[in-house]
Amino acid sequence: QVQLVESGGGLVQPGGSLRLSCAVSGSIFSIYRMGWYRQAHGKQRELVATITNIGSTNYADSVKGRFTISSGNAKKMVYLQMNSLKPEDTAVYYCNVDTQIAPFNYWGQGTQVTVSS
Repeated sequence: QVQLVESGGGLVQPGGSLRLSCAVSGSIFSIYRMGWYRQAHGKQRELVATITNIGSTNYADSVKGRFTISSGNAKKMVYLQMNSLKPEDTAVYYCNVDTQIAPFNYWGQGTQVTVSS
């Protein structure tokens, strides 16, 4: 089992920055990819960014050049640095990990990010 707890969300003005954190615990050894997803009101959940065990990253086109995903402390933390935030970045942001053992995927409870003046 893997447990994920997000933090760092909040209200920020357009152009501002936020850093999301996800604390990971449990069967960390089985994790091979960590990531962030988001779900805006009335829309489907979408991928924001992922990072693999070897540090390969992948970003949604909408956040490239503005967001940076990183991990630390031997996969016990995953971060999402968000710069130049736009109103369309407003969503609930979820931490996600893929594991090599069942159930193979875990989600955090989500943290709200609101970009508004």
